[in-house]
Amino acid sequence: MTAFSRIFRRVQDRNIWLINATILLVGVACGIAISLVAIHLDERHYDEREIGNLAVWFALGIISFSFPMSKLIDRFSAKATLVSALLLYAVTVSVFPFVTHSFETAAFVRFFDGAASAGIWIGCETILLTRAGKNDKAMVTTVYAAAIALGYMLGPLCSRLVVAFSSIEHAFIVAGMVAFGTGLMVLWRLDPDKPVEEIEASENAAPADGAVRLGTRALIWSIKNSCFGNFAYGYFQASAVLFLPLYLMEKKGISEEQAILLPGFFALGMLCFVNLAGRWGDRYGHLLVMRWLGLVGSFTVVGFAVLDHYVLMCVAITVAGATVASISPISLALQGVILAPQDYSRGNASYNGFYAAGMLIGPAISGRLAAIYGGPVMLYHWAALWVVFVVFTTVFARDDPAHRKHRQAAPAGSTS
Repeated sequence: MTAFSRIFRRVQDRNIWLINATILLVGVACGIAISLVAIHLDERHYDEREIGNLAVWFALGIISFSFPMSKLIDRFSAKATLVSALLLYAVTVSVFPFVTHSFETAAFVRFFDGAASAGIWIGCETILLTRAGKNDKAMVTTVYAAAIALGYMLGPLCSRLVVAFSSIEHAFIVAGMVAFGTGLMVLWRLDPDKPVEEIEASENAAPADGAVRLGTRALIWSIKNSCFGNFAYGYFQASAVLFLPLYLMEKKGISEEQAILLPGFFALGMLCFVNLAGRWGDRYGHLLVMRWLGLVGSFTVVGFAVLDHYVLMCVAITVAGATVASISPISLALQGVILAPQDYSRGNASYNGFYAAGMLIGPAISGRLAAIYGGPVMLYHWAALWVVFVVFTTVFARDDPAHRKHRQAAPAGSTS
């Protein structure tokens, strides 16, 4: 209770808590859909490559609309963009199970599902970074991530309940109803966007007037560790959600009911660990923590090739959620301390664009590896991706302001 009371005392802006409630409900809706997509498509006789290609269309929607979303935010406001995206998502998730008789129509809906997701994430994250205090960004982003994780954990439980009493199609409709209600809540309860001048004053930042904004290339380079972290997470998450349950059902003999619960255990790991990981990031440096999370996560992923007991699988996927899923919010916090306030929306667009690029590439490659070489090779290449991420963050460790401060302070504290 002490930790929660401390958070509530430090974060008194009710809009931040409203965004957390929003993303929690979005997580529930997404959790319902995510836990059923692969199973539903498998029942409709889609093979691994077709399932992976549908994920590609979803990622293309995110990529195509990420930068336009940042422009819409600058033109109309983050609130208006967020409400519109929530309502669009409500439509796309509700109709999805009814259009899968044709790959083309399913791909069309998944494309706009991705567009809606881009608007939701960029809108929520821009509002959070603009309203969070300079010294509270890591705490705010990890609470936000915990809200997502809680939603993702509750979503599969809801989907299992609905499927038990009704059908998979009705479960998707329930997800759409949750998203629609969330959009109305944001429309009626969220305050207008916080003015840039007020953000700069609260963060002791230089005024934007007359300042040179970073070019796109320079902006992306400055947050390259955050972008790579989100790319790797998008690659892994999109691939694992689609193919890990199918692999475990086919090769390890788990049931469909057990497979539906797996995303919930992934989210549970993130929920239980992400805030602690965020505090470690504030204390020891974001990249250092991200590096260790990626290293532990890579070993955990390899474990699925040898585990045969369902309980051990659940433990492993919980550890995977605690490690690799915690990288995303910590990388968002790192981005928030690197960029100036006027660059937040473009930074979030780039950050989510790399996430979508991972979602675009990951399922296509994973599906082909699984189909040609088998599930274990697919698992090993996921682990290799996290090893590459660890090496990348080691090479560019100086991008983290905490690392630079530590290196500058070291000579002063030396007695040699």
